[in-house]
Amino acid sequence: MRIRRSTAADWEQMWPIVREIVRAGDTYAYEPDMTAEEAYAIWIEEPPGQTVVAVEDDRVFGTAKMGPNRPGAGAHVATASFMVSADARGRGVGTALCQFALDWAREDGYAGMQFNAVADSNQSAIEIYRRLGFEIVGTVPGAFEHPKLGRVALHIMYCGF
Repeated sequence: MRIRRSTAADWEQMWPIVREIVRAGDTYAYEPDMTAEEAYAIWIEEPPGQTVVAVEDDRVFGTAKMGPNRPGAGAHVATASFMVSADARGRGVGTALCQFALDWAREDGYAGMQFNAVADSNQSAIEIYRRLGFEIVGTVPGAFEHPKLGRVALHIMYCGF
């Protein structure tokens, strides 16, 4: 598997992954019925950020977007988001994408990486993030409306460089 910058041609394979995850409603606070065009506008990052894909034999298994967490005085801290196809979970795709984002942020001179809203119910992601050096630095109780569990906490996670 290799990770590379996404191209417009990749969207055809990225959209089903994004659609599946967004419609599930259990990890991202996006509108579940968003269109491909709306998703594209949210997911495809412009410089200084970037969007990447994890591919094997020209098949997209996952995608990540990364860039500054905030503009202006907050632009020295990066952020990233990740989506992995259901049939590729448990194969290290999410870990590889997160490591790629961390390496990118370090190389670009960011002071660290912050995740603003990690649902407490997304324990597999939290495990990956902790393994790669992130800490939970804040928690907002009941801030995420999980479709099956009801209101769960959202964590703010940070990894300093």
